[in-house]
Formats: sequence, C-alpha cells, structure tokens
Amino acid sequence: MTTRVIIVRHGQSSYNAQQKIQGRCDESVLTEQGQTEAKKVGMALQGVTFDAFYHSPLQRATQTASIIQQYLANSLTPEAKEELREVDLPLWEKLSKQEVVEKFPADYRCWKERPHEFKMLVSEPAGEKEHFPVLSLYEQAQLFWQEAIAKHQGQTILIVAHNGINRCLIMSAIGIPPERYHTIQQSNCCINVLNFSGGLADPVQLESLNQVSHMGIVLPPPRPPKPPAVRLLLVRHGETEWNRMSRFQGMMDIPLNETGKEQARKAAQYLKDVQIDFAVTSSLLRPKETAEIILEYHQSVPLALEDQFKEISHGLWEGKLESEIEAEFGELLQQWKDAPETVQMPEGENLQQVWDRAIAAWNKIVQTHSNPDEPKVILVSAHDAINKVIICYLLGLEPNSFWNIKQGNCAVSVIDYPQGAEGLPVLQTVNLTTYLGSGILDRTAAGAL
Repeated sequence: MTTRVIIVRHGQSSYNAQQKIQGRCDESVLTEQGQTEAKKVGMALQGVTFDAFYHSPLQRATQTASIIQQYLANSLTPEAKEELREVDLPLWEKLSKQEVVEKFPADYRCWKERPHEFKMLVSEPAGEKEHFPVLSLYEQAQLFWQEAIAKHQGQTILIVAHNGINRCLIMSAIGIPPERYHTIQQSNCCINVLNFSGGLADPVQLESLNQVSHMGIVLPPPRPPKPPAVRLLLVRHGETEWNRMSRFQGMMDIPLNETGKEQARKAAQYLKDVQIDFAVTSSLLRPKETAEIILEYHQSVPLALEDQFKEISHGLWEGKLESEIEAEFGELLQQWKDAPETVQMPEGENLQQVWDRAIAAWNKIVQTHSNPDEPKVILVSAHDAINKVIICYLLGLEPNSFWNIKQGNCAVSVIDYPQGAEGLPVLQTVNLTTYLGSGILDRTAAGAL
C-alpha cells in the first residue's frame, strides 16, 4: 500500500531576493514573484487528490500553502507542523552570504564542505552549547516521518516547507547520509515526489527531485555565482515493446517502439534550446536511437558509444516475461526485488559489476570534460539500471538502495559539478518526465529492465 508524498519548497521570499540567510527568522515574506510561483504550483497540483496537507509555520511557507490550497480539488485546510521549520542558523540569520563568508570564513567552509560536522556555539541559560544545524535538522525530519507515515498509510500527502528541511526529508526517507546535504537542489516552488512502500523501515522511492518545469523553467539553473565546471544530462532511453510487455531486456538489443520514438521526439523538442557540447550513449540500439533523435536539434554535437553503459546482463532471464521468470527462478526473482545487491543473475551479472563499470565510465566523462574556464554540457543516454546506480552513487547510497531511485522512459536528470571532478556533485533534478504530457507524476511504462 503506497503512501505518496509531494514536497514543495516555498516561493521566492523577500530574503531570497535580497540574498539574505533566513533560517528560522520569520521576517521574510513572499515577494510578488513568490506569489506567482505559488499559483503555478497550485495549478500543477490541480489533478492530484490529497488526504493531508502540512506546512512549516514560518510566514513564507504558510503563505505559499495558502495560495496552493485555493487550487486543490478538495479544500483541505493546511496544518502547520513544528517539525517542518527551516534549519536553525541563529548566528547567521539576516546576514547576507557575503557577510557570513567574511565574518565566519572557517565555519562557512565547514558548512559547505562538511555540513554534518558544522556546528555553532549558542547561548543558553545554563551557558554555551554546541548546536549542529544539519544533524539536528536531519533528526527533525525523521521525527516528522515517524508520525506522518504511520498516520497516513496508503494516502497522498502534500508538504510545503523550506530548502533545508526539504533536503533532510528526502535524505532521511531514502537513506542519503547528512554529509550529502548540499548534493540536493531545492529551487523556489519546486516539486518532489516520494513513494513509501510501507513504514519507515520499508523501501522508499524517489520518484522525482526538484521539478521546476511547471514554472516555465526547462532545467534548474546552476547554483550561483558561476556555471559548474561540467553539467551532465542523464537520459533513460524511450519505451520499447518489451518495456510495455514487462519482458526482461538486459543486453538484448531491442529498438524503441513508436511510443518510445515519440517520447524521444518530445525530449528533443524540450531540450532543443539547451546547450549540449558532447554526447555519450550506451552502444545498444534503444539509448542510441534516443540520443540520435535528441541530437537532431544539435547537429554538430559528436556522439560517442560507450559499452560500459550497456544495461545489466540478466543472463538466462533475458527475453522472458516476469511470470516466466517467476515460474523457473521464483526464489531468486523475489530476492532481486527484496535485496538486489545480493543477486547473481544466472549466467549474467550482479549489481556490483554493473555499478563498477557504470561509475568508472561516468567518472571518466566527468574528468575528461570538467573545465571551470570553459564549462561543458554533456548528454548521456543509457538504461534503467545504469542510471539508477549512477544516481545512487552520486547521492552517497550503496547498491542496496537500487530500488530507491525511479527512472522513467526518456526521463531527464541533471547533475552539476560546481567544483569540477574533484568536488561533490549537485543533483539539480532527477527523473523529469513532465514534458511527456503526464503532469508531475511519472506515468511511463513500469516494465522490466
């Protein structure tokens, strides 16, 4: 029984516009632009029926929730929750980022590079106390989930909150460690979708991260102050007939069906004005066809083939429907669903082998094209399993989190490397499928790999 959670960040606030640090300061309110952004979110959510609606009690989130509420099909009254307050940065609130950099250079460097170790000394009646903002926020997010998921099993929940707490809600749900706090982007009025399969101890799927297309933004812009050294557009291939039938493909060279070609054409149209400098594709036909269709709007861009991006080899499972595999390999199939990292495909690969080759190829691309003086945008076209392991790796997850990531047919994910190959990535968006015309939810085929 799936519990769906849609998480929204508040619209642009007065402090956002002034580039001031807000934290839990409640002076900041929505700007006119922020109000317009909130209306766009409301319109994007019109087709979703919610069973519960929670928001942070701070003004900027409360105002955003109030505007969104006007557009919802069922007139839920938004409920303020203390556990959705923003990260507590008492010594930095109301300061500009530049002022913080100048007054607290070592602390700011720790905040950016080792957020899980970042601390502030705050005064209390009993004396000074060490406060760890990110670790405290992570625990706060876990407390929210413990109550909300138990209360709303099988329902759909809407949350309107802030940059920091949204990150920790997503991270704590799918197991991303606190040190990756800055790896997740949250744009004003973005939309995120999580699917809980049961309680907190059960798998949670990140369906999408930081959707902004409902606001007329094709892809999230890089974090200021300058473009990343390299940006990668990671695309899964369009639908095949075997996807539609839930027949296992693996390394069998199955072409796109007509739906898949149309999905690729929609991706091409959506990305036609996006800079692309180089493209790499799995050498199998379905991602290669997808890349070639996308590049019809980028005729001068070279396309390289990469065998290491081929789909996982399912061995004896390839060419079979799930029902056929269940009849012959029932116990192993269930193990694949429950603990994929433990499965050796009969006469095929295990997940660690796929992980090793995909990550090696990915890192080589990043290292080759990372250039802060001449930023590049690289298109990578691959497969479900390949994309999942890459995204897990980027988020600091292990192979046992494989099913926590969703990759729809022709979905686009955007990854920036602000500091180049040696620095941590920023996932700007994951599993963007809105341009296929299905709204904010991924409605592509849920077929086998």
